[in-house]
Amino acid sequence: MTTYALGDIQGCQPQLRELFGIIEDETPGAKLLFAGDLVNRGPASLETLRMVRDLGERAVAVLGNHDLHLLAVASEIRKMKSGDSVQPILDAPDREELIDWLRHRPMAYTANGILLVHAGVLPQWDLTVTMELAHEVEHVLRGSDWKDFLAEMYGNLPDKWDDSLTGTARLRCIVNGLTRLRFCTADGQMEFASKMGTNEAPQGYMPWFDVPGRKTREDTVVFGHWSTLGLLLRDNLVSLDTGCVWGGKLTAVRLDDRALFQVDCPGFLEPGDSPAKPTR
Repeated sequence: MTTYALGDIQGCQPQLRELFGIIEDETPGAKLLFAGDLVNRGPASLETLRMVRDLGERAVAVLGNHDLHLLAVASEIRKMKSGDSVQPILDAPDREELIDWLRHRPMAYTANGILLVHAGVLPQWDLTVTMELAHEVEHVLRGSDWKDFLAEMYGNLPDKWDDSLTGTARLRCIVNGLTRLRFCTADGQMEFASKMGTNEAPQGYMPWFDVPGRKTREDTVVFGHWSTLGLLLRDNLVSLDTGCVWGGKLTAVRLDDRALFQVDCPGFLEPGDSPAKPTR
């Protein structure tokens, strides 16, 4: 089946609807892979969730940091932050159905040589390990103690993977790698403060995908999260977050032939906001 990968929507449902129409004209019924952050900051997070949910099995959406933030806010574990735009979801009559649907989304997805994640993959993880670790988090999020996990999920430590990690520390490190990673050292120590592009990497750090010998280098990793990186197409890499919510574009790439489809976005953030502004 023809497959398209789409970058971070972040509640920009009018642009998603326009891009979806273009895709449908090109390839009716195509498979759609969403690189996470369906919600927040844009004006139509509720409509976005409903639209992607209603696509059924033809759509796969991995969880991003903004999606996890919504789960935490809905569970009264985290407070709303300035710039959040998820209140309509919390007020919706189908709120519980949407939250339940969201927490059952995968942390990572693979098919036909593609690995889809929101942010990145630590260099020590190959495809099999990445999926196994993602399933560990999914198991907890889909279980009866999911709110307890969310209450312990936030934090920057441990910032380096170790196979011996257990419990909350292990799950937090997995979540941070899959949903927050931009820069890390050659041995996989993560750095979370820097939000800008690759030319402003902190000393001693590099983009996760440029780590020599990373174990997913033979797989095609598709990801979003990094709007200041923007569109990046390599043989084994597809970066899709082109900053729709910041006034950039919403992007889809047809993975079969790397054809590019984009729509312009007006931007929806408050004056003074910046793509470099921390979200976690």
